[in-house]
Amino acid sequence: MEIVCLDLEGVLIPEIWIDFAERTGIDALKATTRDIPDYDVLMRQRLRLLDEHGLGMESIQQVIAGMEPLPGARDFVDWTRSRYQLVILSDTFYEFARPLMKQLGWPTLFCHRLRVDSGGRITDYQLRMTDHKRAAVRALRELNFRTVAAGDSYNDVNMLCTADAGILFRPPDNVVKEFPRFPVCREYGELQSRIEEGFRA
Repeated sequence: MEIVCLDLEGVLIPEIWIDFAERTGIDALKATTRDIPDYDVLMRQRLRLLDEHGLGMESIQQVIAGMEPLPGARDFVDWTRSRYQLVILSDTFYEFARPLMKQLGWPTLFCHRLRVDSGGRITDYQLRMTDHKRAAVRALRELNFRTVAAGDSYNDVNMLCTADAGILFRPPDNVVKEFPRFPVCREYGELQSRIEEGFRA
């Protein structure tokens, strides 16, 4: 059996934090795992900035309500699911992702949860587990599934290394330079071809 494992933000949907940063004018919130490899450092920075500006869950969900998947993403998801099993492995949060998952046809999503107080303040985040993308791919392989994985950021690299084949999709130049072992795709048609090649190898 064959499973495609995909990152979510940057591969199927826009970067939620970047969109939120642009709408609020808080440039420091534009940082993602493309810029800061340590996820805990990144999230602590985000939570601090939200507190400083008095922004909570409602503010972020208003932004997400106006977002759509990347152009062509739904067709790509449908193409993938018609040929393989699909699992999305993301460092986003269920509280953010649900409206976008609906637009993508409810593919399987493994991600994290936020802790929110009664006033809507985001107080903390709860990881499913450390390095969960790699752990998920490793577990799938131990179950004798063949896996091809695609992502765009530092936090995807362990997943790509663990899969039978790893692909970078629309990554920034710094990630391409640091990890030349992975093929790079810029369009969904090219990614489809790479996935098929990965399973044939």
